[in-house]
Amino acid sequence: MRPEILFPLFTSVSTLKGVGPRVAPLVEKLAGPIVRDVLFTAPTGLIRRGVTTVDQAVEGQVQTFVVTIDAHQPPHRLGQPWKIRAWDGTGFLTLIWFKGHGPHLERQHPKGARRAVSGKVERPEGFASELQIAHPDYIVAEERAGDIPEVETVYPATAGLPSRTFRKFALEALDRAPDLPEWQDAAWRERERLPAWREALAALHAPASEADLSPLARPRRRLAYDELLAHQLALAQRKAARRSHPGPLIPAGSLSDAAEKALPFKLTGAQIRALSEIRGDLVSGERMSRLLQGDVGSGKTVVAMLAMADAASAGLQSALMAPTEILARQHFETIAGPLEALGLSAILLTGRDKGAGRAAKLLGLADGTHHIAVGTHALFQDDVAFKALALTIIDEQHRFGVNERRRLQDKGPPGVDWGVHLLAMSATPIPRTLELTVFGDLDVSRIDEKPPGRTPVATRAAPTPRVPEIVERLRAAIAGGAQAFWICPLVSESEKVDLRAAEDRAADLARHLPGVGLVHGQMPPAEKDAVMQRFVDGEVSVLVATTVVEVGVNVPNASIMVIEHADRFGLAQLHQLRGRVGRGTRESSCVLLYDPPLSEVAQKRLDILRRSDDGFEIAEKDLELRGGGDPLGLKQSGFPAYRLADPVAHRDLIAVAADDARLILARDPELASPRGQALRMLQELFDWKPVSSLNEAG
Repeated sequence: MRPEILFPLFTSVSTLKGVGPRVAPLVEKLAGPIVRDVLFTAPTGLIRRGVTTVDQAVEGQVQTFVVTIDAHQPPHRLGQPWKIRAWDGTGFLTLIWFKGHGPHLERQHPKGARRAVSGKVERPEGFASELQIAHPDYIVAEERAGDIPEVETVYPATAGLPSRTFRKFALEALDRAPDLPEWQDAAWRERERLPAWREALAALHAPASEADLSPLARPRRRLAYDELLAHQLALAQRKAARRSHPGPLIPAGSLSDAAEKALPFKLTGAQIRALSEIRGDLVSGERMSRLLQGDVGSGKTVVAMLAMADAASAGLQSALMAPTEILARQHFETIAGPLEALGLSAILLTGRDKGAGRAAKLLGLADGTHHIAVGTHALFQDDVAFKALALTIIDEQHRFGVNERRRLQDKGPPGVDWGVHLLAMSATPIPRTLELTVFGDLDVSRIDEKPPGRTPVATRAAPTPRVPEIVERLRAAIAGGAQAFWICPLVSESEKVDLRAAEDRAADLARHLPGVGLVHGQMPPAEKDAVMQRFVDGEVSVLVATTVVEVGVNVPNASIMVIEHADRFGLAQLHQLRGRVGRGTRESSCVLLYDPPLSEVAQKRLDILRRSDDGFEIAEKDLELRGGGDPLGLKQSGFPAYRLADPVAHRDLIAVAADDARLILARDPELASPRGQALRMLQELFDWKPVSSLNEAG
């Protein structure tokens, strides 16, 4: 139950003064539904309002003047502004208002009145000698000039809710913030010279300089560490809960050995190491929760297949779930042959399975006839039952919600005292510095070698004006039997505009090339899968895509990747896209189209891509080059939605918080000490709740 001291922060934003039925949805849009969300919304900038005179005014700057109202100039026709002509002894300044501002201005600011006015100074086009302020930020009586702040904090804003109004709400939320017991380690705080929690919040909302707005400012680091510690503590508790629950014993079996010997290649050292770590978990007696992270084409599916063969040797079942039907089908085609050669039965279960065919597959899973099931979300439907499910493998695990993963794991056999093992797989290399933010509750294995024989992809950059030349080369390649991807990036915030740009590109290519197909984010999944399947089957020669092509989609015949506006992608995204080609025997190439001139950062990106095909190295370089923002597509990669922590700017704090969390639970697993009680308060504050049951740990 939430401590009473936090109640003021967990009330609706509508309890803030001035937040009525019209404003509340706007505040929720910017910050969230409760007062705590407003409190944790950081300022984004500063406005300095220097006091000056008209003859010293600087165009484009926000400045403050003390003036005498000289005349009002009402609009002569509809659509014209209301103007006030003002004089300060050195020159005239025109104040203008549009849309409905009228006679009340004349009543409030009569001719001859002295006023302090502040806003952005502009010169109307064609009137170089005149100065104006459109919709002044402040216009008050001269004696109230002190009400205009010299430095004003800027907050996020939206239509109908200006920054200055949101600032009032933030300051009221700050007033409601209670003094709380200290949860940070005293020695750490002293070494880092970090302020107390309440002091840090006050400083967050009262920056005096641009440096105070930086994620690296000490008050912000203090608050970021609080959030990271709350999260890492919850992840460590989840890992402890999993480890406290037994898992089925699955020793390495003869079937797995036979499958490995039958492979047409030898496992890489990294594959052998990852398989050894997985097998260590499977015989530990504890429930496995491990992530298998590997670059495109590193051979994760083969490692997963051998683990499933181990489970079958022990008389147990496995399930492999992929986010799309086409990926599930590819996994099935990869593993079904080798497993069936060992006498094991594998089935594919997707949303397309209906009627008697589906019923037969379900019966085989329920009576143990089928040892392995590969599929999509269809695997965790209520009527899908396994006789002895012991190992679940989730591909691209960030694409599934916690509840979806849990529903599959809950399909373990009834009446046993162990939980189903979990192996998650990801083909998006993540820098070690960021691993903990997503996978802090999982053990991580890395496959950082590629199997021998992968065709290197020649990468080169070309300016956009050379598109006709590239299309001609594509025509020749397609005539020789090749296939190509053509990626169109986001061109605006509007999905309609993005889709139109891709449709225009597909139509243009179709005038010059045979077999052009199009996939985009607004297509129904089944329709999108159908186009992708036609590409896999060779019926489509050039696939134009608006979104990043599915990670893991395997089209060995595709040997050309063209990426428009490559400078808009991050390094890791470009590497993932490049990994769609070079999977067959053809020489492969990746063409990065850009609008000249290239920026220095864009040039560095291209140089790194030419030099390296190591996804882990590229991910680290991407982090260095991009710094802030959303590197690696963090928002799309399952990263937590932090409020005050920045996974990039605060990446040094992530490892510290993880170590601190482990140490805390080792000393005080029940969080019963005074610091433990304070940490419980911290978790409540950030909604990173402790795990109280195995189901929550799932």
